Amino acid sequence: MDEPRYGWVVVWGAFFSLAAIFGISYSFAAFFESFAREFAAQRADVALAFGVCGLIYFALGAAAGMLADRHGPRVVVAAGMLCIAGGLLATSFATSMLTVYLAYGVAIGVGIGLVYAPAIASVQPWFTRRRGLAAGIASSGIGAGTLVIPLIASQAIAGLDWRDALRALAAGVLVLGLGAAFVLRRAPVAGAAAARAGATLGEALRSPRFWWFYGFTLLSAPTMFIPFAHVSAAARDLGIGDTRAVGLVGLIGIGSLVGRFVIGALADRLGRTPTLTLMQASLGLSYALWLAAADYLPLAVFAVWFGLSYGAIVSLMPAICMDTFGARAVSSIVGTLYTGAALGNLLGPVVAGAVFDRTGHYTPVLWGCVVLAALATAAASRLIRPQGPSY
Repeated sequence: MDEPRYGWVVVWGAFFSLAAIFGISYSFAAFFESFAREFAAQRADVALAFGVCGLIYFALGAAAGMLADRHGPRVVVAAGMLCIAGGLLATSFATSMLTVYLAYGVAIGVGIGLVYAPAIASVQPWFTRRRGLAAGIASSGIGAGTLVIPLIASQAIAGLDWRDALRALAAGVLVLGLGAAFVLRRAPVAGAAAARAGATLGEALRSPRFWWFYGFTLLSAPTMFIPFAHVSAAARDLGIGDTRAVGLVGLIGIGSLVGRFVIGALADRLGRTPTLTLMQASLGLSYALWLAAADYLPLAVFAVWFGLSYGAIVSLMPAICMDTFGARAVSSIVGTLYTGAALGNLLGPVVAGAVFDRTGHYTPVLWGCVVLAALATAAASRLIRPQGPSY
């Protein structure tokens, strides 16, 4: 059966929604030094704002998914975009790190939480044959936003100042984010029977496969979020200039785009769960380059390799969730699954900053990421069997 054409409109609505929210989230690297200088803060203190933001948006995933299952994605995503714009505007008037924690960490975290799960989960019910490709295109918005928006923020900071740069980003979120939210819709009534097929959230929570998936998410989170907060700072420690240092986040975005488009499409043929396991192993191996880096080139190659692996993982997770548990409560299940990333997103960057503040280098952090990536790979491998849906 042909898949509805409007499904591709939803794909691009999700693409631009995710580009907006994660472009804003990962622009934190561009503001890192500005916050540290303005408020005389150590790296662990600055990284806490990024960690709080991630903790909140992942912890809100389940509630946002339930709201989207009940009211549809458009209203929930639009509300999230308004929260993000408000948080950026409030951060631009910050007079202390506490204000940054509340405005950037809490308000933007709430906004991203309202957008993330509803936007990405809105794609899955529209597709059957090309679900991996559709999910890859939609989630590649994360890579596109990661590539473009931090560089825009960096240039805005250089040309204006960090406060005006935040205000410009707030205006951009209102235009791009609300426009993307407007086109998001539920799958058509013709697919209602398929949409009712699958597990409820309670049934998913009683499935061993859900908890292996949750364990994978929990273990992989620190390895996926530490680079966004710290790789630019690590580059500056090597004497690399601000533009190229922040550009490493953009290189992660380039790798992420490739991973989402190419790996997502290949996974439809090779199997999505085995591909997820391979990509998690690849992500862990990429840290060897950061460990060995003494100049820009190894860090640049690390950023692209890491981004490719990270992008593939994030694009595959909702599709595998749909494969396993069906469409009936997909937003709620995806949102609940993402709460597993909340603790890792909070503690990973903060612990990395605290270790650096104490030791003066990131080596213990990087070895810890290698170990966590190996454990996450083992958890993902448990999802390969049994095959078939768990409902």
